[in-house]
This record gives sequence, structure tokens and C-alpha cells, in this order.
Amino acid sequence: MTKVPTVSLPDGEKIAQLGLGTWTMGEQGRKRGEEIRALRLGIVDTAEMYASGGAEEVVGEAIAGRRNDVFLVSKVLAQNASAKGTVTACERSLKRLKTDCLDLYLLHWRERIPLAETVEGFTALVKAGKTRYWGVSNFDVGDMDELMRLSGGDGVATNQVVYSLRRRGIEYDLVPWQAKRKIPVMAYSPLDQGRLLSSRDVRAVAERNGASPVQIALAWVMRDANVFTIPKAGSEAHVRENFGALDITLSKEDFAALDRAFPPPAKKKPLESI
Repeated sequence: MTKVPTVSLPDGEKIAQLGLGTWTMGEQGRKRGEEIRALRLGIVDTAEMYASGGAEEVVGEAIAGRRNDVFLVSKVLAQNASAKGTVTACERSLKRLKTDCLDLYLLHWRERIPLAETVEGFTALVKAGKTRYWGVSNFDVGDMDELMRLSGGDGVATNQVVYSLRRRGIEYDLVPWQAKRKIPVMAYSPLDQGRLLSSRDVRAVAERNGASPVQIALAWVMRDANVFTIPKAGSEAHVRENFGALDITLSKEDFAALDRAFPPPAKKKPLESI
């Protein structure tokens, strides 16, 4: 397998471009063993919302004894993201994950709590050594501009947003905005919840490359060195298929075919979420 490429965080630290999402994990006890085996193969993104903390518990079990091998990400719910609430939520997540520090802690989305309060909470967590970095999720350009104007807001390490062949709206303004400031995009749902796998156009490119549609969709997302992605994988076989995308080199013909099938945005579009 090809060596995993990396993306750079704003401070220069390099992390793997391909990781693992955990949305819907921890919801079915009969799948727990398989999920744990899958998680032991990669970098992990989770959240306090997933299975009401159950996903974090699965992750905690999976990474026991190998915490230093994992770049661990979790998220605080918007309603918990006050200055004190962010700290308390993080501490609950750390307990479920059976660790004393996250690598990255994200605001899952924004609601009524002022961003300044959330940033205050994130800053306190970094100072206390409970997370190394913090970031946001589901933020558009206007949200990012507002964040960067706040005291401490320029400490944001990434923005996790929907991005796939079917959902390319962020290419119009958010992707270049973040690239200019060296803030990587963390792409979630890169397979559009599996819908891309039935596309005849994606399948045609896959056949031409001797690959699967999953691998083509992921290789396309990772064409941008400022984008890293976290597709969900609930089995070892799925994880290995995902990582097979690293062996794919898409040609100009492939990119042209995918652009015809899924055109890039010609104007500003509302930020999508799932």
C-alpha cells in the first residue's frame, strides 16, 4: 500500500490525509467487536453526539494501549459550547475515550451561544493540556471570517464540512479562503453516504483504473493537498478498501469525466450539511 500522504495544520504539524469517521458507530452492540477492529487500523474522528457518547466509548476501547498511534478528534455539541460547557463536555468525552488529551476538539455546529464563549472554552482546554488543537465544523466563509476576528479565533486548526463529488459547493469560496490562510478542510461524507457508489460515471472511472467506486471517490477528494477526509468504515475490509484509494492516480481524462458528471460550482451555494 502507498504511504499515507499528509496535510499540514496551521502550525506546520503534519497529519494523515485519510482517517476514519464513527458516525452511527456504538449504536448496535452486536457490531461492537467489528467496529473496534476497524478503528484499530486508522485515525479516528468521533463526537459526543454519536450514539449519545456510545461511539466515543467504542473508540476508547479500540485505542486502549495504542493512544499515541492515533490522532484523536471529537466534537462538542452546539448547546454545550459555552465557555464552561465546552470544558465540561470535553472532560466527559475524555472519560468515555479513556484518555487525558484529545488531538483535536471541534465545535460540531454553531447555534445561539456566542462564538467568543466557545473560543474561550477551547483556549482553556488547550492551556490545560486537554486538547492539542481546536477547530470548527459546518462553518461557511462568513462564519470563518467572524471567528478569525475574535480574540484567539486565529487559533482555529481546521473546519470540518461536507465535501464530495456530489457536493462541491465549498470549492467556490470556502476552499480557496481556507487555503489562503493555510487552514485545512476536513471533509466528511466524502462518499455522499454511499450514493456515489451507484453512479455510472464513477463506476466507469473505477473500471478504467481497476479500482472500486469507493476508491475513486476518495482519491478525488484527496487530490487537494489542503483537504483531509474521514469516511466511516465499520469493518476491517471497508477500512482496507478505503486506504486502497491511496494507490489510485487519477488521470486528466478521469478528472474531465468526473467534472462533466459532477460540475464544479459556478456561483456561491449555501453550505450543505448532513
